[in-house]
Amino acid sequence: MRKFFRFLLKLVLWLFAFSVLMVVLYKWVPVPFTPLMAIRYFEHPDEKIRHDWVPMEEISPNLPLAVVASEDQNFASHNGFDYDAIKKAIEESKRRKKSRGASTISQQTAKNVFLWPHRSWFRKGLEVYFTFLIELIWSKERIMEVYLNSIEMGKGIYGAEAASQAWFGKPAARLTQYEAAALAAVLPNPRVYRANPASSYIQQRKGWIVRQMNNLGRLKLD
Repeated sequence: MRKFFRFLLKLVLWLFAFSVLMVVLYKWVPVPFTPLMAIRYFEHPDEKIRHDWVPMEEISPNLPLAVVASEDQNFASHNGFDYDAIKKAIEESKRRKKSRGASTISQQTAKNVFLWPHRSWFRKGLEVYFTFLIELIWSKERIMEVYLNSIEMGKGIYGAEAASQAWFGKPAARLTQYEAAALAAVLPNPRVYRANPASSYIQQRKGWIVRQMNNLGRLKLD
């Protein structure tokens, strides 16, 4: 029994060291593949994966502003967790069966890069752990860069460059305000919604996101 617990302790320590090493590595190195891409590959083997990493300098400023406006308006100021949004989500879950999500861009990045999509308390705990690590080790700009290059934006489409090429036939650097808003609008369910041509629902979402973008103004990340 003592040998078993010693082995278990060593395993935990090795996993901890490996997780920190991966976070440090991805502070500088592009993320080539994510667990979600692997899952989608086995779920839909005929679906071609499109994923082209580009640095933030080659992504239109409209896109990070659009995803912040749509997904996480306190991204620049929180420490990875939006406690006000979590409180509101808990209150809403008490009033109705289906509650809204409260995951920040940092949490979504941690999940996309290091974990799997299916919900469980165990995965949520790991998500909190990896969110803490990336907020500690990466800058906000790096978190946004990894997020924009890893997020699913359509069937087989991952990241800003692939999404911009697939939906609008242009590089991510040339995305207009409304095109960026369209990409942000599909994020809640990118395998169902289309950025172009947009449904009436996505058109409404685009309009709301653009208004939020104008209200937020210039996005400042460290």
